[in-house]
Amino acid sequence: MADVEKFRGLTVIFTGDGKGKTSAAMGVVARALGHGFRCKVIQFIKADTGTGEYNFLRKLSPDVEMEQFGRGFTWKKKHSREEHLKAAKDGMAAAVADLVSGKYRLVVLDEILYAIGNGLVELGDVVRLVKSKPPEMHLILTGRGAPKELVDLADMVTEMRPVKHPMEQGIPAQKGLDY
Repeated sequence: MADVEKFRGLTVIFTGDGKGKTSAAMGVVARALGHGFRCKVIQFIKADTGTGEYNFLRKLSPDVEMEQFGRGFTWKKKHSREEHLKAAKDGMAAAVADLVSGKYRLVVLDEILYAIGNGLVELGDVVRLVKSKPPEMHLILTGRGAPKELVDLADMVTEMRPVKHPMEQGIPAQKGLDY
């Protein structure tokens, strides 16, 4: 393990209109697990327990825990706005509890930026959450449209930019690669 005096928990943002934000975060989870870190992943929008990352991470319990608080993408109109708001509120409560629990060295808040952009989560609440992050914890936020306030707080921000995508050629999302 790295020298404790050199360790500093970072706040990382994976954002942008390109694909790969959640995949990048899951790669960091794999790396952290390889160093013996305990990890938590909270998904704010996604509700599909059939994704590869959900199935894989569930097998690695108790070293990594994953909870889905989403009801699916809001544009699908499968759930009411109230249901989406309640799910996001529950996700934020879990995130706050997990940050202060002392159980995790890495916490991922997947699609929280989408939740902010769609008015499901208040930006101020997420700013306070980031500021309250313990110094020995890494925190990753993913989603499109990272607000400037969070970019300014982060230690690292990576923007995924689309160059070419199979859907432009009529190729649907592929199991094992896209989900």
